[in-house]
Amino acid sequence: MARRGENIYHRKDGRWEGRYKSGYDESGKAKYRSVYGHSYAEVRAKLVPLKSRDPGIHVTCRMTVKELFSEWLSAVKLRVKSSTYANYQMKVDKHILPKFGGMRFDMLTVQMLNNFIQEKLDSDLSAKYVSDIIIVFKSMAKYTAKIHGFRNILADVDLPKVHRSEAVLLTRNQQLHLCRYLQRNPCTTSLCVLLSLYTGLRVGEVCGLMWRDIDFEKSILTVRRTVQRIRNGNHSTCILADTPKSRTSRRSIPIPKFLIKLLRESCSNENCYILSGSNHIIEPRTLQRRFKSILKKADLPSVSYHSLRHAFATNCLQAGFDVKTLSEILGHASVETTLNRYVHTSMERKIACMALLESKVYSPSEISSAVTTKLPVFQDQERL
Repeated sequence: MARRGENIYHRKDGRWEGRYKSGYDESGKAKYRSVYGHSYAEVRAKLVPLKSRDPGIHVTCRMTVKELFSEWLSAVKLRVKSSTYANYQMKVDKHILPKFGGMRFDMLTVQMLNNFIQEKLDSDLSAKYVSDIIIVFKSMAKYTAKIHGFRNILADVDLPKVHRSEAVLLTRNQQLHLCRYLQRNPCTTSLCVLLSLYTGLRVGEVCGLMWRDIDFEKSILTVRRTVQRIRNGNHSTCILADTPKSRTSRRSIPIPKFLIKLLRESCSNENCYILSGSNHIIEPRTLQRRFKSILKKADLPSVSYHSLRHAFATNCLQAGFDVKTLSEILGHASVETTLNRYVHTSMERKIACMALLESKVYSPSEISSAVTTKLPVFQDQERL
């Protein structure tokens, strides 16, 4: 067993081993080396001079946090999408630089960063959003450790614990009521809401869908782009139609027969966006506002547009979809994402599943039959 606080162990081969910090790797993680001896005292004596050395990377850092972020953003811009870069830039400019921009990087401490995290949480930012800010900071620190050899101080900073809230979904009856309302009030917005409910498209993907993306002969739509508003400078924004968020998000989805019929009846110029009916792009927040208005007019509870995607995933699994197929339809890189984030159950579903357990596994008739049948007596029972 190791002596508390000294990192000295008695090995199975009889020797004693002591470990000490010898430096840091390119990501800033501590590296360790070992010394050996025939007794605890011998190893402890060997460790004293080794532990007194400075294990840090002997590279003087005179660059400020702002200078390093400027360098990192220039490098990362070459390998990420415009929307991702704009997201990084916003978090750096709005949250990190006002607090740490003028400081030398080597003056940062874990306590400073923990205090910063707590300040952001106290300002009513969600734990998920604060975690995203720190992830950007950690990415820059890892880059500087690799490129300049500066110690990665952020390696010892823990992310705030994120409590993922359960998505609020419309019930089965409410979904049916919504479908009836949309079909009785046909328009391009109604058509796009139905597409999300029956194919699981994200709001940005629906806004970026064009008529030429639909193959009416094969009843298949192809997701080729997504729409979002991004920062375009310090105080301006612009609407960007870009490729989907990942390779797996670029996908083809079969369309239900009733929906392909509605799409065929509404089809116009193949170079037009379905939502706008022209070459003009309608941004996601406009569609989200329209969806809220539809819910209000249909006398339905207010839910987010993204809940349609959650409802689609849940309905598919309850209908018997295998998880791999559903994951590919949703455009997820792994089935774990599908199961952990997009599959929800209800008390009605739980009751139905428990009824299956009773009817197929522990049926009352089989239990009664087992009670009236004399059970065999085993050798161990006879001894008792």
